[in-house]
Amino acid sequence: MGNKSVPSSQVIMTQLVLPTHTNAIGTVFGGTVMSWIDISAAIAAQRHSCSEVVTASIDQLDFIAPIRAGWVVNLKASVNFTSKTSMEIGVRVDAENPKTSEFFHTASAYLTFVAIGSDGRPKLVPGLDLKTDTEKRRFADAQKRRQLRLENRPKD
Repeated sequence: MGNKSVPSSQVIMTQLVLPTHTNAIGTVFGGTVMSWIDISAAIAAQRHSCSEVVTASIDQLDFIAPIRAGWVVNLKASVNFTSKTSMEIGVRVDAENPKTSEFFHTASAYLTFVAIGSDGRPKLVPGLDLKTDTEKRRFADAQKRRQLRLENRPKD
């Protein structure tokens, strides 16, 4: 199993904010954004691992700005780090006001996925072929986050 490039599994997912996605003040429910983040990240993880995946954790999700009804939401998901059977996926959420053509960074998240084999058990995932300085920095940052996750894992 060879390494894969970061761009080979990147995802750009677009959503239109409909009234069913919004709360009483006309902004998107946080849970809706979380669902979109999970879906886009899962697609990136599946592309990278060529297998089914399960969400193991969302260890950081920051809501930065509200998203309003009628806006367009763009989610960009990318594999930042791989371990033996798991991957960290970073997702950036940007919203576009189509009336003004303004773009807003609205949320960011880091998720961990585990690849699942046909036997239902975790399976090995390809490593990353890091080419750019940005890819190398994201990998190193993700490696530090993974170490913190492992240190903070609940003890039995």
